[in-house]
Amino acid sequence: MEAGCLGEKDGLTFWLARPEDYDDVMAISEDIYWGNDYLPHRYHTWMTEPDRVVILARRERKLVALESGLVVDGGQTVVVEGLRVCPTERGRGVAGVIQRFTEQYILQLYPSVRVRRLTRGDNPGPEKLSKFKVLARRAILSLRGKAESFDGFISHLKAKLNTGEVSDGGSAHDSVELESKMITLMDHHQLKALLLDPDLPSRLQLPGGAIIQDWQPLQPVESNLEVLNRRNLTWLVDGSNEKPMFMSFHTPPYPIPLDGGAFRLNIDLFGTIPFLAKAALTAHLEKVRGELQGTVIFHVYMHPSLWEGMKQFCEGDEGVKQCKEFWEQFFLEVKG
Repeated sequence: MEAGCLGEKDGLTFWLARPEDYDDVMAISEDIYWGNDYLPHRYHTWMTEPDRVVILARRERKLVALESGLVVDGGQTVVVEGLRVCPTERGRGVAGVIQRFTEQYILQLYPSVRVRRLTRGDNPGPEKLSKFKVLARRAILSLRGKAESFDGFISHLKAKLNTGEVSDGGSAHDSVELESKMITLMDHHQLKALLLDPDLPSRLQLPGGAIIQDWQPLQPVESNLEVLNRRNLTWLVDGSNEKPMFMSFHTPPYPIPLDGGAFRLNIDLFGTIPFLAKAALTAHLEKVRGELQGTVIFHVYMHPSLWEGMKQFCEGDEGVKQCKEFWEQFFLEVKG
């Protein structure tokens, strides 16, 4: 076995990923996530992220697959993500081989891991579900527009808020004051107090009891605060009372390969009150619009009960339009 090789299986050799492997990884990532691939932007960060393992598989020195895992929840859970296989190797069982090797390697490094978790954007099907438990499903609203269209789009949303059109059972006064109810969390102490509130998972109906940040599920426990802090998120909460009924954040926009170069924005919503969801979405877009450029795809992740109302809320503007039909985020777990 070559120096630096972690192991061999089924004609594949396994290696820890290095920064200099970037070009090879991008070469096998063609058409991943219909142009929405996050890895071109995050690969180099992954190389130095604490408690992350990134494994590459090669066949006769050619890179054919990648898999990664991030150990969270105080060392109890590995979040599996980043899987990709070279187009010429797909359908040959390579994904399963690298997944099993990565799982075993992580267990050697982190013997406290008891749970594997992952999220995916398609229905896992009966074979996958025989191995994994579905903890939650979130609805996703995907929209697209040019950066210069967002001023008009935000004004369009604000007009709907200000007319009371979206009060959803609240009063017109509620709608007028919606944006002022969204308070930005600025420091670590505020975030800690919010996330460690034992009532938070039930009050906000957190999916599977977790905070899912850009497809990465994390339990609301103190050991995960550092993970969230390094994501540079912008947090908003419902400030109408001491026990917020709504929480949200957006991930800073980042470049993706779509159409030769675009930007992606992810907004995660937690809670089930429709008018607070609409206020939060509007407030996030207001905060981020100065960072947008070129073509922008944004995905809004939410409780399934909110999707239809949010879709209607975003309709009617010519500059920003829905670009994908209803789809879901599946949150899966396997123990042992």
